Amino acid sequence: MLEFTWKVFAGTGNINTYLLFKELEREHQNEQLETEEDQTGVDFPIT
Repeated sequence: MLEFTWKVFAGTGNINTYLLFKELEREHQNEQLETEEDQTGVDFPIT
């Protein structure tokens, strides 16, 4: 989805498309951080 949104922005120069791209990018980064935190919890269980 990020790649598609970027291509649309690159082709049109539409600022709203760029803002959508940045929002999607931020959400993607947050998901990656949450996944890493979940995996860390598995490696280091709380006792």
